[in-house]
Amino acid sequence: MANTFKVVTFAAEPPDAGGGTPDDYIVYTAPSTPSTTTIVLGLILSNINTSQVTATVKLVSDTAARGGALSSGANTVANGTAILLKDAPIPVGSSLELLAGNKVVLESTDQLVITCSVIDKLSGSLSIMEIT
Repeated sequence: MANTFKVVTFAAEPPDAGGGTPDDYIVYTAPSTPSTTTIVLGLILSNINTSQVTATVKLVSDTAARGGALSSGANTVANGTAILLKDAPIPVGSSLELLAGNKVVLESTDQLVITCSVIDKLSGSLSIMEIT
């Protein structure tokens, strides 16, 4: 097994695909290779607006339900979305560090998605390790 550390950066997100409201921005999609697992090591979101913004971070999974009892640790939900952070305020000139010291596992084609209360006003960095 090889461990590859990677960084994913973004300058000004999320975009507006029309309608005047911020759309979800896919920061990272785990490789579709079933033998690859991604470990999220940290995420930093920076406010590049002239006023406070709020940010939401989601893990969008298309992992199939595994069945079994919930108490046994089985995934009983197919294609679930987990809200990792909801409407967290980020003051002007500040950044918010998420998941530091904690780990989130992404399986094949799972996505890490962000949105912001204002279009094009989040900048950031995602640190990951891909295990192949």
